[in-house]
Formats: sequence, C-alpha cells, structure tokens
Amino acid sequence: MPGALAGRSAAQAQETAHPWFGRVAWGVLAYNILVVLWGAYVRATGSGDGCGNNWPLCQGVVVPRAPQAQTIIEFTHRLTVFFSFVALLGVCVWAFRLFPRGHRSRYFSVLSLVFFFVEALLGAGLVLLRYVAHDASAGRAVYLSAHLVNTQVLLAMLVFTAWFAGEPTRRTLKPAPRLIIAALPAALMVAVTGVLAALGDTLFPAASVASGIRTDFAGSADALLRLRAMHPLVAVAGGVCIIAGIVAARRQPKPAAVRAGTVAGALLLLQMAAGVVNFLLLAPVWMQILHLLIADLLWVVLVLMVLEVAPAVP
Repeated sequence: MPGALAGRSAAQAQETAHPWFGRVAWGVLAYNILVVLWGAYVRATGSGDGCGNNWPLCQGVVVPRAPQAQTIIEFTHRLTVFFSFVALLGVCVWAFRLFPRGHRSRYFSVLSLVFFFVEALLGAGLVLLRYVAHDASAGRAVYLSAHLVNTQVLLAMLVFTAWFAGEPTRRTLKPAPRLIIAALPAALMVAVTGVLAALGDTLFPAASVASGIRTDFAGSADALLRLRAMHPLVAVAGGVCIIAGIVAARRQPKPAAVRAGTVAGALLLLQMAAGVVNFLLLAPVWMQILHLLIADLLWVVLVLMVLEVAPAVP
C-alpha cells in the first residue's frame, strides 16, 4: 500500500506545476513582444527595405558592410527574430523533456513554433514582394493584416504554453462563456484596423489634426486613409464588446478571473487614452510603439482572462 501511494504521488508530481519552465516561457513571451515592437519600429521608420529585396540574407550577405541607419534597423530586427526562434525551439525541447506525453505545454510549444514559421514567411513575403518603405498597395495592407493576426495567435500560443505549465495533465477545461470569448475577436478586429491606420500615418503623415481629418474624408482619399478614419469607430465598437467580456469575467467566482478582468479593464482604458493622444500628436513613432505595446499587453491579459474563466473538470 505505501508503495502504491508513493507511485501515485510520483505520478502526480509529474503533473504538477513546473515554476521555472513557466517563468522562462513567460520571459520568452515578453521577448517576443519586444520583437513585435521592433518590427513596428521598422515599419514606422520606413526601414523595411534596409536589406534590399534579399531574405534571409541582408543586401546579399550574412552581415552587411558599412550599413546605413535603415539597414541597421532592419538587420537588427532580423537578428531579434533569429533569437526568438532559438528561444522558442529551446522552450519546445524543454517541454518535451519535462512534461509527460499529452501535456498541453508540449502541444502549445509546438504550435508556437508553427506560428513562428508562418510569421517568418509572412515577413519574408513583405520583403520579397517589396511591400515595404513607401508602398501603399492593397497587397501590403492584406499582408500586414495577416501578419498582425498571426502575431497575436503566436503570442496566444505562448500564453497557453506558460499557463498550462502550472496545470495537471488530466485536467480538462470547458470553453469559457461566449460573451467572454467574444472579447478576443473584437480585440483582433481593432488591432487589424489599428495596424492599417498606423500604416496610413506612416505613408500619409498629416500636417495638423484638421488637415488630417479633411484628407481622410476627401472624395479622392487613398483607401488606407479611409481605413485610418474607420479605426476609431471600430475601436469604440470593439471596446464595447471587450468591456462586456470583462464585466462577465469579473462576475465569475474565480479570484484569478476577476483579477485578469480588472487588469484588462485598466489596460483598455489606458489604450483608449493612448489612442486619443496618438491622434492629437499626429502619430509620432514613439507613440505608435507605445500604443502597440498596450494593445499587445491587453491581448495577452484577455487570453489569460479566458483561460482563468474556463471551468475545470476533474
């Protein structure tokens, strides 16, 4: 009997939390957010063609010689992406060595790698198809939208990888209430229109708030400018959906869900304020980056909120 109990305890120990793995996974998530922000800096500064139309090489070589500022910015981004791959691969290998077969951290660490490769291919497409610098084509808008959605899914996979590191293998999670889950596509829709609005700010900078409004609503306005004008409306509609999800999460009996809802609400208010400031300041690069950072943090917390709300079945 004691032997059986010891065996059961050992099996349970295999299914308990692994704090160091979780901390490293959260760290990799934070690093990837920084990679995303640097990618936005590449776009906002028009440095996407800093390495020419070469990928994965930069100007036809591994390390460019006597690079200009745009080349340094783009090449640095490529280096951060490479280190992201190394980190994601390390987390995946570690998950397979640490957790038993069927553990969700294994599964989501693999998905993180899958979406990373999709992310890399989309980034390569932007370069090879010349959807960089001052290109204002519909193709660039589509590629950027797909890039943004894939990025958010990648970040979500990393959240799942880190969060499930503290969950037993045998535990099953039922889906969270639909009203709470709806906050995620709402946030994605706002983010997509936001990245297109940011592209419009980069390609068609306004001299003043008034002139920017006139340009956006002019009959001959570029499609990107019309999308820029739509972003605030989409942000308000999406914000209402997100608030509904947050309110529903805060009514749950689980303290962790309430905390996640509270943080998400604070970030949503901060994001709205940042959007207003970004508009009034005519979208300077530093404000675009800050706006994106808050959006990414809000997305991560919303994903966590859905996970914390999901009821567990023993």
